[in-house]
Amino acid sequence: MITNQVLLLLMLSIPWPSIALPFTPGNIGNLFGMTESDGRILQRSKRGWMWNQFFLLEEYAGNDHQYVGKLHSNMDKGDGTVKYVLTGDGAGTLFLIDEKSGDIHATKRLDREEKAMYTLHAKVLDRSTNAELEPDTEFNIKIHDINDNEPKFAREIYFASVPEMSEVGTSVVTVTATDADDQTYGNSAKLVYSILQGQPYFSVDSENGTIKTALPGMDREVKENYQVVIQAKDMAGQMGGLSGTTTVSITLSDVNDSPPRFANHSFRVTAVESTEIGGAIGHIKADDPDVGRNAEMEYSIVGGHDTFNIITDQTTQEGVIVIKKALDYESKRDYEFRVEVKNTYLDARFIHGLQFKDYATVRVTVEDVDEPPVFTRNPYIIEVHEDTAAGSFVGVVSARDPDADNKPVKYSIDRHTDLERLFNIDSVNGTITTLKALDREMSKWHNISVVATEINNPRQTTRVPVFIKVLDVNDNAPEFAMSYDTFVCENVKAGQLIQTISAVDTDEPLVGHKFVFSISPTNPNFTIVDREDNTANIVTRRGGFSRREMNMYFLPVVISDNDYPIQSSTSTLIVRVCACDSRGNMQSCNPEVLPFSDGLTTGALVAILLCVIILLMIVVLFAALRRQRKKEPLIISKEDVRDNVVSYNDEGGGEEDTQAFDIGTLRNPEVMDANKLRRDIIPEMLFPFRRTSPIKDNTDVRDFINGRLQENDSDPTAPPYDSLATYAYEGSGSLAESLSSLESAATEGDQDYDYLSNWGPQFKKLAEMYIGRSVDREA
Repeated sequence: MITNQVLLLLMLSIPWPSIALPFTPGNIGNLFGMTESDGRILQRSKRGWMWNQFFLLEEYAGNDHQYVGKLHSNMDKGDGTVKYVLTGDGAGTLFLIDEKSGDIHATKRLDREEKAMYTLHAKVLDRSTNAELEPDTEFNIKIHDINDNEPKFAREIYFASVPEMSEVGTSVVTVTATDADDQTYGNSAKLVYSILQGQPYFSVDSENGTIKTALPGMDREVKENYQVVIQAKDMAGQMGGLSGTTTVSITLSDVNDSPPRFANHSFRVTAVESTEIGGAIGHIKADDPDVGRNAEMEYSIVGGHDTFNIITDQTTQEGVIVIKKALDYESKRDYEFRVEVKNTYLDARFIHGLQFKDYATVRVTVEDVDEPPVFTRNPYIIEVHEDTAAGSFVGVVSARDPDADNKPVKYSIDRHTDLERLFNIDSVNGTITTLKALDREMSKWHNISVVATEINNPRQTTRVPVFIKVLDVNDNAPEFAMSYDTFVCENVKAGQLIQTISAVDTDEPLVGHKFVFSISPTNPNFTIVDREDNTANIVTRRGGFSRREMNMYFLPVVISDNDYPIQSSTSTLIVRVCACDSRGNMQSCNPEVLPFSDGLTTGALVAILLCVIILLMIVVLFAALRRQRKKEPLIISKEDVRDNVVSYNDEGGGEEDTQAFDIGTLRNPEVMDANKLRRDIIPEMLFPFRRTSPIKDNTDVRDFINGRLQENDSDPTAPPYDSLATYAYEGSGSLAESLSSLESAATEGDQDYDYLSNWGPQFKKLAEMYIGRSVDREA
């Protein structure tokens, strides 16, 4: 075995004689007189000096350069005049040549996996002149492979799956490794696969790395995941070969090999009787160790059921028991039925000998709850005639308590559905009556809601719609369908159609409308022809109409229906007389201006005109007289002073100042609290008029007058000028007593005014007036 040596295959550029020698390293060495130990080379005796190919075994070089081979030329006499030069791949870097001896060395480790062959050129030069002594010769250095690379897998870990219950030898996955060594030389790259971990469940093909099942009946439900370690070894698996490993994670995929099973074959469910239809009352579940589609189940009730149904929850794979018919605790309290469960997907390989379904018994117990009242009908439809008077019977609704206690129920109308309050209901027996008269022409249907409530538990209520249909009664008379604009031509002939009329009726009889039209048979101008289709024609009875005689006719038309009781009405058709052309087209309907009568003379017309003018003048004069208002003086006679003194010589408002006070207060001192303002001016500001109550205890008149004086002084609405205010009451202690003449004697002769002179200067003017008048009277 050659180690750390270069194996040289000497092939001369000049053809050698054919020598029948085996092509082995030993023979080559003997051929050229070189041994494996020293590598000496026999000198050539012929021209041509160079071997054209070297074989170099890849290896690790030590500290010294690795010897590759030796170049020698016949021109080299050993005197140092010849120089060897090396060019080509790696010359000067990977390969160095000794210029004197021609020895070739490798400077570092050569790896065949990086480059398997190098092409170089050798020259022999004269050292002094650099002239070529031999032609340029090309030769190759081939790197011979050694087993220096271990097998490698593409991945560190592989993932694969195989169905559970697979037969022995079922292929799982193929894993292969690669070796960088030369596959054409020796066994360095020949791999053998083996399993290090995963037995006895799996095996591997030693040549191609295919993993197969090795154990029958592997069940996913028992063990699902396996870790298998595969080794690849070169040198055909012999001792000293290099190896590499990888891990394969194998999962058993599920098949439907397990039927569903109930853990408990008896279920008990409780449901309240108030559960709505479609509501769930319980869940049951079977177990299936399979997964995915293989674990999908379907539940059903064996033979079906009238009250219950079961549906499958696809998410949880549970059977949901729902209500198909309302429960009633009072009628039935316990139910029992049988439920079947089965897989929706079956695998034909495993159905033999297995029952892929299971059964369970379900018992349902109904619990009692306090239920609301139940109406005997829902909804109610009641008919009533529109002529029904207020308080009349409409219909009856009835509800009862479905519980065993059968508690009493009261009735009421939801007033939100009867805003006009047309109906009433008896709270005890449910009798519906009218509160107002019904009119079908206003509303044909009335939709109300009746509420039934348990008396002992007002929270338990039930509503029911009641539809009340108002039946028609013939209580409306027919009338014209529209307003007609009818005219007749002056030149019309007898029997000519002038208008077609129709009628409408808001009633709706069962057999349809049938109207009868008629007019007075004694009408000399027009007649009517009933067309028997609820229309009629107005026809002239004569010709020769004249606007001068009558420009408009009022034709009463009687319209009757055929229902019971018969209703009729009279509609007036207005017929205008118009001027028409020869084809009957209206031209004008204005009345003609009548010419004067031949018997009325011009004098008569003038007399009539004068009378009209005189009457107008009288009316104007009368109106003017009414506008003049004659003012009646307050004091007709100078002698008639009465209750008011208006003539005096001091600085006052004058004789015309009679508007500053009201004379009525002198006659009735009790009426003094009214707000009396000046009647001749409008005050700028109005303040509440304050009046104190009249003094009823006959206190001194001085206090009374001072109080009133103070009120007038502080009153902003009082006149801004002097005024004399007189009062009919002077007090009980006055010596003058009353100054009013209302209670005086019937004649002035009965009065003696001499006492006025004794009253002082304040009454001097008054004394002169009355004493002087008395003297004149006596004279």
